[in-house]
Amino acid sequence: MQEIEEIKLVQQFSNLNGAPGFEMEVAKFFQQQVKNYGTTKIDGMFNSYVSRHGNTGHRPVVQMDAHADSVGFITQAVRPNGLLKFVPLGGWAPTNIPAMRVRVRNRDGQYIKGVVATKPPHFMSAAEKNSVPQIENLSIDVGSTSRAETINDFKIDTGCPIVVDAECEYFSNTRMFFGKDFDNRVGAAALVDTLNQLEGKNLNVDLKVALSTQEEVGTRGAQVTVRNIDPDLAIVFEGCPCDDTFSPDWLAQTGLKRGPMLRDMDTSFIANPLFEQYADNIATQNQIPHTRSVRTGGGVNGAPILYYRGAPTIVIGIPVRYEHTAFNWSSLDDFQNAVQLAVKIIASLDTEVINSFNGAE
Repeated sequence: MQEIEEIKLVQQFSNLNGAPGFEMEVAKFFQQQVKNYGTTKIDGMFNSYVSRHGNTGHRPVVQMDAHADSVGFITQAVRPNGLLKFVPLGGWAPTNIPAMRVRVRNRDGQYIKGVVATKPPHFMSAAEKNSVPQIENLSIDVGSTSRAETINDFKIDTGCPIVVDAECEYFSNTRMFFGKDFDNRVGAAALVDTLNQLEGKNLNVDLKVALSTQEEVGTRGAQVTVRNIDPDLAIVFEGCPCDDTFSPDWLAQTGLKRGPMLRDMDTSFIANPLFEQYADNIATQNQIPHTRSVRTGGGVNGAPILYYRGAPTIVIGIPVRYEHTAFNWSSLDDFQNAVQLAVKIIASLDTEVINSFNGAE
């Protein structure tokens, strides 16, 4: 894949709408991008699968994964004044929500623009100005003046999903993306790019890819895809949160333009240490910049995949600044290096190598 195509692909994935449970748009686009690389299907959760051309059914199965969804909201009810009461889908910090531009998917499937309403400071008490907002007290304004107008004219009511309203930009002078939902649309784009770069290569494994859903609300999609694929080994792409803007340099383990991050552990997952070191060694041998991380928060699809039946699993993170907010930064260099690392790992795998991660002699 040419660099200009990679840039366009990341931007297109970023601009898609895909709140947890409503990933249809992302799944459809993914299928269009990968249809030339294998047999595809979508299940009832909108998990999207690719079985690579050339798979034999008689070799170890390698699952590649990323998640389609991004943090969003869902309409709980319409207030008498026409504003929407909403609840979060995924992990939001309440301070990052007020005044955010959003899009609400109405009953007809159309996206209606809105804003998270805030009380003007002219009407705030001193206590309100200094308090942390509570999500249950916030509302979204779509430009309606009554409950009847919102429901009947805007066709918005209980159950309508809500996403961030932002367009992805690319700055060629810094090789940086600026947009929404890089957790984990950069990972989704990396799946496509990896399949493209492996096209025509002879592998010693069967490769099956899943773009799973509902990761942000409990890694639910991956709990289904791993059972359908039943892998012998797995590689997970993830948009991983940077800590380079607030941690001291000696402690920062994920930073822009430092390369992909190999996740040793988080609160949900401990990587297979033999496979983790193998990936580290391949990155070093191929002069791919990379970091390792031990996290005290967060969770990834690597957990349900690894803990299904113990298939050695690693997570390759693509660094993202300001995850779970309306605007993110990410680097094309980090994206390309993450894909390169995955391609090198997959091309090196065979039965003997995979067995070595299980402690076999």
